[in-house]
Amino acid sequence: MNHTVGRRAVLAAPLFVSLLLSGCVAERPTSSRKIDPSNATVGVSMPTKYLERWSRDGGNLDRLLKEAGFSTSLQYADNKPDMQFSQIQNMINQGVDVLVIAPIDGTMLAPVVDLAAEKGIPTVAYDRLIEATEGIGYYVSFDNRTVGSYQGQYLVDTLNPDPQKPKNVELFGGSPDDPNAAQFFGGAWDVLAEHFESGAFTSPSGKVPTSPDGWKQIGILGWDSAQAQSEMQTRLNSFYADGTELHAVLSPNDSLALGIAQALDARGYKVGNNWPLLTGQDADKANVMNIIAGKQSMTVFKDTRKLGERAFTMVDQIIKGADVEVSEGKEYNNGKKDVPTYLLDPAVVTKDTYKEILVDSEYYTEADLGL
Repeated sequence: MNHTVGRRAVLAAPLFVSLLLSGCVAERPTSSRKIDPSNATVGVSMPTKYLERWSRDGGNLDRLLKEAGFSTSLQYADNKPDMQFSQIQNMINQGVDVLVIAPIDGTMLAPVVDLAAEKGIPTVAYDRLIEATEGIGYYVSFDNRTVGSYQGQYLVDTLNPDPQKPKNVELFGGSPDDPNAAQFFGGAWDVLAEHFESGAFTSPSGKVPTSPDGWKQIGILGWDSAQAQSEMQTRLNSFYADGTELHAVLSPNDSLALGIAQALDARGYKVGNNWPLLTGQDADKANVMNIIAGKQSMTVFKDTRKLGERAFTMVDQIIKGADVEVSEGKEYNNGKKDVPTYLLDPAVVTKDTYKEILVDSEYYTEADLGL
């Protein structure tokens, strides 16, 4: 996140008042290229269709765009950065009018986003920031540092840190090539660091960051469940085989939490006996079922319906040449520019709140969750 940059938008008074009250402002579209709304094509690039999260996101956004009368080119890149680069290049060559990109590796797409900008094609970064390019137009995501702070605060509130009674906490980071992963861990570490410094929390594995980028050393590339399971098994075999109690595991998302839970199962941990606290993010169905079963303590829910709706709104505003609504003072710096950003708020889901937050909102049905 960065400092507020100047706004050039000229707004009608009623809209201006409305946006101020909502904490948002409007920004002129970053491209002056004229788009015919009746014949517009939107390119949508998603990381993979094999993770529930991205399959759901891609399908939802594709549906909203088509319902509005826009043509779409939806591509999934099988979690392969080179494939995603090539797919986006093809979309540009095919003449899409707007790009929405959820990057696999936010550090390597700058050249293709710059190419899009040269051709007057606006780009919206979806959920993950694209770094080191002035070509990016907008960024839409959840407040990722808040996601991490919710995870860290849950552990603090539940464990009641006391230096006289140290608790063993194992830390995991997200994928080192995902810019959001730094935000997630940073938010959690804002809350947890003082308790590791005081000795109230300790990590028998010693895998605790000692520098701002230290979280990358405990990151799991590609958010891979199997890698998380293997890493957790290694820690359990190496540092807990003598009966040392494990009190909690900080997992930055649900994919890693699934692997961690499988490692705990394999090692013989039992719910209601010695099962540790386990965090997550995304409210994937399998993880919500684990929460109900007591195998995961919480997840941070990012209602991707709202994310898709906001991305659609931004694209619609771009295509129609309208002012694009963004969150005031919430720009993210990508190393080249302060990117106008719209941030949504996440919510904590536990065994006590999943019905109200997920079922009552019709994100899941009870049948979806095996109830």
